[in-house]
Amino acid sequence: MATLMPGAPVADAVFADLKPRIDALVAGGRPPGLGTILVGDDAPSARYVKMKIEKCAELGLKSPHQHLPADATQADVLAAVERFNDDAAVSAMLLQYPFPDHLDYEAALLRVDPDKDVDGAHPMNMGRLALSMPAPVSCTPAGIEAMLAHYEIPVAGRNVVILGRGLTIGRPLSILLSQKRPTANAAVTVVHTGVTDWPDYSRDADIFIVAAGAPGIVQPEHVKPGGVVIGAGVRYEGRTLLPDVDERCEDVAGWITPRVGGVGPTTIAMLFRNLIEAAERRAGG
Repeated sequence: MATLMPGAPVADAVFADLKPRIDALVAGGRPPGLGTILVGDDAPSARYVKMKIEKCAELGLKSPHQHLPADATQADVLAAVERFNDDAAVSAMLLQYPFPDHLDYEAALLRVDPDKDVDGAHPMNMGRLALSMPAPVSCTPAGIEAMLAHYEIPVAGRNVVILGRGLTIGRPLSILLSQKRPTANAAVTVVHTGVTDWPDYSRDADIFIVAAGAPGIVQPEHVKPGGVVIGAGVRYEGRTLLPDVDERCEDVAGWITPRVGGVGPTTIAMLFRNLIEAAERRAGG
């Protein structure tokens, strides 16, 4: 039976590190502020944004919010982005995805000040990541690296396989874990559901990270005995969470994230780490 890797202890350690940094910013008259923009009434998106606002309240941070109606125009969205770009009280902003179909999310993202990009999703920050330059890092990938470090799972030189090539997890994570750091420096292979023989790769993976967004795609026979399995891909049916990794993989893996409470808490923690780092850059400037 695999050892579980819950995300809460990792997140708690991150927030413990952030607390004195937040206190210093507040004492210096530069309290961090997280701006959030929600367009439309997508229920999971609304819950996600509400969670961030509540966490800001818990930490004593400002959280200006813009909720635009589903029939908002592109000009309305861009105006909201520019207001947060210009607002000194907003250290970083969250542009919640998805948008209603008639709107262009990428065009709005390009208008976000890269230094206020709390998700690390702006093309400039993706480029900085690829060049190993300081930048906000995509939250789930950063959280996964922190999780592996927290549980003292060696990464350097090991065979890491990522199932999923998306812009929010698979692609930035492949860059992050291949960089030369003590908590990275791995041999990284990226596969996806279009690779028909992807299990041939995953069965040899020392660390197998799943971000396909295809419920139940990973079965016990796809996992290396004793290997590490991190489930980062989910889909919702209503309020029901459907993970990519079948729970029976616990019988094969050596380490595995739980069905609920795995990478979620670490993703949130890294979003706030990006926020505090953005506030520190502005205070130092």
